[in-house]
Amino acid sequence: MSIRSRDRLGGRAAIVGIGATEFSKDSGRSELTLAVEAVRAALDDAGLTPADVDGMVTFTMDTSPEITVAQAAGIGELSFFSRIHYGGGAACATVQQAALAVAAGVADVVVCYRAFNERSGRRFGSGVQQREPSAEGAALGWQLPFGLLTPASWVAMIAQRYLHAYGLTPDAFGHVAVTDRRHAARNPAAYFYGKPITLADHAASRWIVEPLRLLDCCQETDGGQAIVVTSAERARDLRRPAAVIVAAAQGAGRRQEAMTSFYRDELTGLPEMGVVAGQLWRTAGLTPADIDVAILYDHFTPFVLMQLEEFGFCGRGEAADFVAADALPLNTHGGQLGEAYLHGMNGIAEAVRQVRGTSVNQIPGASRTLVTAGTGVPTSGLILGADA
Repeated sequence: MSIRSRDRLGGRAAIVGIGATEFSKDSGRSELTLAVEAVRAALDDAGLTPADVDGMVTFTMDTSPEITVAQAAGIGELSFFSRIHYGGGAACATVQQAALAVAAGVADVVVCYRAFNERSGRRFGSGVQQREPSAEGAALGWQLPFGLLTPASWVAMIAQRYLHAYGLTPDAFGHVAVTDRRHAARNPAAYFYGKPITLADHAASRWIVEPLRLLDCCQETDGGQAIVVTSAERARDLRRPAAVIVAAAQGAGRRQEAMTSFYRDELTGLPEMGVVAGQLWRTAGLTPADIDVAILYDHFTPFVLMQLEEFGFCGRGEAADFVAADALPLNTHGGQLGEAYLHGMNGIAEAVRQVRGTSVNQIPGASRTLVTAGTGVPTSGLILGADA
């Protein structure tokens, strides 16, 4: 595959199991324990056992290695194990890696997982406190001395330019926050269950880094999520309806850095997600009009607007009105703003539920879901579909 041609992965693998721990602010147990709980729950959902698993995929920045999770979960020999870089940008790529392994015959059943105590333990929102010498650290050296120490501050730079370019105010971001929290309020698994917000609540929330307010920023969560992938053929004989991996893609843009790509010619979009969008549409043979539900990575609200524009759901600078009009079902689990922040893995689970018809905010007849991973970094995406 290249960024100019259709790949041959689509339709050859499927997600057959999803499992999670509860989402909390203080889990009271280790990240390894959370990972094992999520893995076992996902296998049970699929009707499989640890003995069926021969592949494991996770992220970097994870404290629970594949072989350790396998041992603790009762999984035996592994023929495939892999880790994807760039934080939340890795979420959908874990499923892509699993699908590639299954399609190539390297593994039969692959579990993707993410688990951390991101509230009670290490908090990404606390910013950069120390770095080992690295090329990435050197790049950050151009930003940190000027006070750009946290993910919110890095995103704020691009968000401010977006508002300026299109003549908008920070209120434009509020539509995403309100939509997410509306769905979370009906989701018993969400941290903000029963707690919707209004545009006035968004506008009244305190500044974090202008133009981002508190309600523009995702939660910090303790918890785990796991996804089980196998072949499309085997999936038809398992316990739950399969979510077929119609297309999967990774993408990095020109002049790409990790959250600080400030030296691009334009700062009003997300070129890395544009690469992913092109690959997904090309491989799936679909257009935005074919998508029933979009689960878009929402660590910060401005990047949801930019993703809608990169995928072609609306024109540049038009995404705030698009969301306000409820033109597309969006983040029906509540997103990372409303349900939980698990680096996007819980978003993949919601995309599966929509295809299965089991979401608490089910969209009638949903058969094609788009799900994306973290933005501002090299990223990834999936289109999932019902098995015809």
